[in-house]
Amino acid sequence: MSSHERSKAQAVLKAVKRGSSIKHDEFWSPKNPDLLTSPFLTFTANEWSKFRADTPLTLSETEIKTLRSLNDPVSIEEVAKIYLSLSRLLSTHVDSSISLFKQRARFLALRGQKTPFIIGVAGSVAVGKSTVARILKELLARWPSSPKVELITTDGFLLPNSTLRRRRLMNRKGFPESYDFTALLRFLSAIKAGEPEVSAPLYSHLSYDVLKGESRKVERPDILIFEGINVLQSRDLPKAGMSVPFISDFFDFSIYIDADERDIERWYIDRFMRLRETAFTNPKSFFNRYSVLSEDAGYAIAQGLWDNINLINLHQNILPTRPRADLVLRKGPNHLIEHVALRKL
Repeated sequence: MSSHERSKAQAVLKAVKRGSSIKHDEFWSPKNPDLLTSPFLTFTANEWSKFRADTPLTLSETEIKTLRSLNDPVSIEEVAKIYLSLSRLLSTHVDSSISLFKQRARFLALRGQKTPFIIGVAGSVAVGKSTVARILKELLARWPSSPKVELITTDGFLLPNSTLRRRRLMNRKGFPESYDFTALLRFLSAIKAGEPEVSAPLYSHLSYDVLKGESRKVERPDILIFEGINVLQSRDLPKAGMSVPFISDFFDFSIYIDADERDIERWYIDRFMRLRETAFTNPKSFFNRYSVLSEDAGYAIAQGLWDNINLINLHQNILPTRPRADLVLRKGPNHLIEHVALRKL
């Protein structure tokens, strides 16, 4: 720890003792990983890559290209460097949960099978959550034990556009109040209860709406990856403690994808401008009207959407959940992971 970092850490500790308020990033930041108050162990990408050990690379470059999202440059080198070590770590957590389940079953003389291991993946729009979730799904499914791995996103649990319009929430889409929170909790509760078949609603990015009456069956997976910007968000505690208050209460492990907000802003606008030339040109696209605008007008729309919706959601609802994660993947300006922070045990 440098003298500057030591001084800052000591200042934080003094502030804690006297009850002063502390800035969010002073408790933990990849730029200040040695703060004495940090609940995380922080590694550079090169340090993290060493934990891969003998974990085999089971994905090809071609497969990785099909898994990455628009504007996300993840390569086979990054998969080997970051994701194989993460896969190995998750393997130890899954194995430990199975071992604990067996011990508890013996202790309580219970019968039945282990319920699914649930991994939550959170982070801002355009930060690369979907890519992370899809790569993990493929790597985990290729473990020697061949577990059944499912991936579900929270998009299907958004309220229909008709409901959002009626409640004047279309400009709050993606904010906590735009989701069917009861449905989210019921879905995860049924998964954790080990029900043989659970339905997840479907969402269309083309129509920008929930697909009415359409769903996907999830049949007792070994591992469920649950991805969405809001999955680590908290809410008011229920009176009398009569219900499970948080989505993350059902998680066995959680991951937050992090980056400087200026980089996320640039990625969001770049993606929007590329979609203007691709998906938005489909006449059935909800955003088709943006495809015919001039480049300057399109850029202004993208900037407005970021400033007035996504940045506000990031500040108010998403970034504050970062310290709740078990693991944080911090990306640099090139969209590649530079630091990994793992919560201490």
